[in-house]
Amino acid sequence: MNSQQNDIASQASSTNELVEMTATEVVGLLKKGDVTPLELVDAAAARIEAVEPQINALPIRFFDEARDAAKAFAAQKDHPGAGRPGWLAGLPVAVKDYNDVAGQITTYGSPIFAENRVEESDYTVVTLEESGGIPMAKSNVPEIAGANTFNPVFGATRNPWDLTRTVGGSSGGSACALATGEAWLATGNDLGGSLRIPASYCGIVGLRPSVGRVPRGKGLLPFDPLWVEGPMARNVADCALMLDSLAHAHPRDPLAIPRPEKPFVQAVKNASPPKRVAYSPDLGLSLVDPEVAEICRKGAQGFADMGTTVEETCPDLGGGIDAFQTLRAVLVATLRGDLLETDRERVAPEIIWNIEKGQNITADEVLSAERVRARIFHEMTRFFETHDLLACPTVTVPPYKVDQRFPTEIGGQTLTSYIDWMFLTFVITLTGCPAISIPCGTTKDGLPVGLQLIGKPRGDFDLLSSAHLLEDALGLAKQMPILPRS
Repeated sequence: MNSQQNDIASQASSTNELVEMTATEVVGLLKKGDVTPLELVDAAAARIEAVEPQINALPIRFFDEARDAAKAFAAQKDHPGAGRPGWLAGLPVAVKDYNDVAGQITTYGSPIFAENRVEESDYTVVTLEESGGIPMAKSNVPEIAGANTFNPVFGATRNPWDLTRTVGGSSGGSACALATGEAWLATGNDLGGSLRIPASYCGIVGLRPSVGRVPRGKGLLPFDPLWVEGPMARNVADCALMLDSLAHAHPRDPLAIPRPEKPFVQAVKNASPPKRVAYSPDLGLSLVDPEVAEICRKGAQGFADMGTTVEETCPDLGGGIDAFQTLRAVLVATLRGDLLETDRERVAPEIIWNIEKGQNITADEVLSAERVRARIFHEMTRFFETHDLLACPTVTVPPYKVDQRFPTEIGGQTLTSYIDWMFLTFVITLTGCPAISIPCGTTKDGLPVGLQLIGKPRGDFDLLSSAHLLEDALGLAKQMPILPRS
């Protein structure tokens, strides 16, 4: 091997070493000056170029702009945000294609917006940049909304555990990029499970934080409590770090709450086990694949080894499925209803159905949904007077075939809409409680399964603490990142 080949081999080895590190480890190197933001952009870019042809997770890439930002960042010796919690110190990040990054396109996976180049970053991205993050690519999404990441603009994102399977959605590209080492951290957002479902399907961690914990963009309804922005990472510690970088009471988000005095990373560093955890395979609502339920039951039992009481029970969440369907339809129709007037022929059939459902909702249906939501919230708060956590599967079924638009049945029972199979996450959305998905095992076919842990209202700190301890006990986070598997 000549000297040039030695240099190439050494560079490849260094790149692989960096992308396989956790975000926490890499940020530590950045703070000490042992690695530069530019070196990380180059390392991530090399990984992206190597694996993208197989997975299609980050179709919008702006490496040159990221390199320019990294070079400029390296010269900022005294950045005003450097001393605050969540400081990322120049870490490259991936941003979901529902979020605006100044100068880049935001397509929402729709041909209607394929050339939609935005002038300003949204509040979530601005907060991330002010915390030392450098956006370098945007992740693939379903068209407008959904839980299978494919669209007519960029095509489908494939699951790195099995390229014939879906990554879920709508934050599917972000989850896949994390799982394969294309990014250390990635943004996600969550309405009915869009952050938690792909985390489960890709074997990574996704946190739906408390409402108002992370500021949202001006394109959303400012007083809506269903849609939240949140962090996605390869492990709970990195997720806590990213939440610290995002948590901020932005003045233009009326639901935003102040950053807590105690950083979320302290939840991991000083973790303590919960005293009492409830596990439910189905939240008492509908069917769940038996293999998924059993894997998650065993995962939740990991708390028992810490001295935690684990019992099979759950609060009464009855009526939650219909209530969420109603409120979600109203939200989607409010945000995207105008598309049926201007571009109906270019809108996916599922989105047309959802918009029309929202447009035809009656006042009585809205009133009923709000009453159910109120009752469920009070049920949850009473439940958390005696329990620290509620655990259940994140998704009812394992990752399904990527060319299947959505599951149509569970255990032989026919489903009535394209989001019925997501009830384990979307009913929890109604409660406003923070919820996290962590890997807890694999199916007999080698597909990842996530366990959803739900914390008390505004209980993000304790939720991260418990999730970290269980993640450590299960030992699955150490398998990340992976290369795509055929």
